[in-house]
Order: sequence, then structure tokens, then C-alpha cells
Amino acid sequence: MSSLYIHIPFCKQACHYCDFHFSTSLKHKDQLVEAIGKELSMRKNELPGAVENIYFGGGTPSLLSESDLTSIFETIYAHYEVVEYPEITLEANPDDLDISYLQMLSGTKVNRLSIGVQSFFEEDLKLMNRAHNAGEAESSILLAKQFFDNISIDLIYGIPEMSVERWQANLSKALELGIPHISSYALTVEPNTALKQFIDKEIIPPVDDDLAKLHFDILVDTMQRHGFENYEFSNFGKPGYFSQNNTAYWTGKFYLGIGPSAHSFVSSTRSWNINNNSKYIKALEAGELPAEREELSRTDRYNEYIMTRLRTQWGVDLKVVETEFGLNYAAYLMDHIQAFQQQGLLKLEGDILKVTGDGKFLSDGIASELFMLNLK
Repeated sequence: MSSLYIHIPFCKQACHYCDFHFSTSLKHKDQLVEAIGKELSMRKNELPGAVENIYFGGGTPSLLSESDLTSIFETIYAHYEVVEYPEITLEANPDDLDISYLQMLSGTKVNRLSIGVQSFFEEDLKLMNRAHNAGEAESSILLAKQFFDNISIDLIYGIPEMSVERWQANLSKALELGIPHISSYALTVEPNTALKQFIDKEIIPPVDDDLAKLHFDILVDTMQRHGFENYEFSNFGKPGYFSQNNTAYWTGKFYLGIGPSAHSFVSSTRSWNINNNSKYIKALEAGELPAEREELSRTDRYNEYIMTRLRTQWGVDLKVVETEFGLNYAAYLMDHIQAFQQQGLLKLEGDILKVTGDGKFLSDGIASELFMLNLK
């Protein structure tokens, strides 16, 4: 089974923390949707097996009209084998989700919403320069529940000056609203973002890693006490509500990324599209794929396996390391995990290597220490 990811590179305004590829001009939206259709048809033979989930990410996919979505779905179903009941997610901003838009969406093939709430508090939303306000954060969910059962929201922690009480209130509001899936991320300061400039100019206090760790610990404890599984570092779902797209990515399934800046992973090949809307459109109008590709070495694939699986509740399977990559990789891994075991950050459950509760927040750093550098 495989996944399709469709990147919609448009936003009403730029969030201060965002370094994703997007444009605030919708002038070329129709051309972009047409180009996405062309890319879908040109790459129809790349994915092995049926498509089990389709994910519209961005950017802001909730800027798509009914005709935009219909056009994209018609192209997908004309050129790809899709399972009978795929999970089809559309990322949406709260300010886009009024009754008329939700009614329209419920009449399409979209069956899951991922709503970019980020916070239920006005001061946080203003700091991040979100397009919606606190009232819309809550009302959009209440409206969406009239049309969709499978709903996820995003929440951001580690925001400067966000108290523990405010973070707990965010989680309490999400639980009160009965959301079955929450994706939650630490606020990170990326180069070339407004947030970085504001921190450098001391307009906004710097991000406090200790505060982010405290928020994360509260997040994990709260979610687990309310029946959520932390199936991947940033993702919490009730049973039956894990994101198929997230699960596919973190367990190494193949996915095809369509649209400007979208990434793909099929077999041992990784590719990525140009992150320029005009050049993307012009290339496809000329019948060319605007992508670069690289063939992953065995070491690359081992490193990716360690990085992705260590973030999940399924962990790293030592038998897979041995059979897929070789005895020397397995020996290297066993040698390098010992210090982390002694520190109580990693544990072995049979042949499965997992991070402990104490190690969870450090999982990416731990994974990087287990990477192989020179073997081929």
C-alpha cells in the first residue's frame, strides 16, 4: 500500500514561525491545480500497489474550491488504483471552516480534517501571526463535528511566555471538544523567518527548551490519561484514529509527493520538487517533471529507518536491521545503544528497541548518535 501527498502552496498570510514553501498570492491557483493534475498523470506508474491514503497539506488546502478538489480527485481516480475506503485528509485553517465550506467538503471524497488550531488563546495566535482568532479556533471544531467524525487538530507548545497553566488549558479545551487525534509540535525557530528576526531583535523572548520539555511531559501524561496513544513523537490518537498518512511516513511506506516542494520516497529513491510555483507550473506545461532525485545507499536507508522508527511506539526491530541492512549494521547498533541503556533513555523489549519515557523528548538526538556514517 502507498500514499499520495498533495502540497497546496497558498496561504492568506505568513505565520511568523513558518519556513514551508507557500505564496500569499492566489493569482496562479487555477494554473497550479492544472499543473498538479499533469504531475499526477505523468507519475502514475511510480507507486507500487494501491493508494490507501491521500493527504492534502500545505500551505492551506482549505483555500481550494469544490471544482479544484473535484478536478484533482478525478485525475487521481483516473490514473491510480485506490483502495475502497481510503483515508483522505484535508488540512484546514479555522477561519476557512464556515457552514457552507464544510457542507461542500462533506460532499467530496474528503473524510478527515486536520485543523490548524495551534492555540485556543489570542495572545499565542497573535504572536504566531495566525489568520484566525481564538473564537474561530473553537467554533470551527464545533462546526466541523457536524460533518466529520475523523478530526485532528494541531497544537503548538513551547511558545515564549506560555505558562504551564495556559498549556494545560489548551489541552483541556481540546479534550472537552472531543477531538480523537492531536498533532502537537514544539515551536522551533527556523532561519529566515519573522520569528527568528523578532527574537534576534529581542522583541520576543527566545524559545526556552526546558519549558518546551515541561510542556511535552504534560502533553504525554495528559493524553495518555485520557486514552490517547502517543504512536509517534508528535502524534496522539484514540484507537482507530491514528493518521494513516503519519503512520505510513514513520513506518517507511512508500509515498508520492505532488506539487511544489513536495517530497517522495519510493523503493530506494527519494525525490523532491522545485519550491517555486512559477517554475513548477512552467515545467509541467512543457511536459517536464520539476524534480531532483537521489538514490539512497544502504547506509542512508539504515539511518532513515533508525530515525523514523525510534520516534514511534513500534520502535526499531533488530531483526529488520540484521536482515535488511546486514550483520555489521546490527553489531554497530548494539554497540552504540549501550550508553543510552545505562542512562535509562533506551530499552530493549525482546528484539524491539524503544526510547523510554525519559528518552522520548530526546529521540531525534539519540537517533543521530546511532547513525552509520561510512559503511556502504
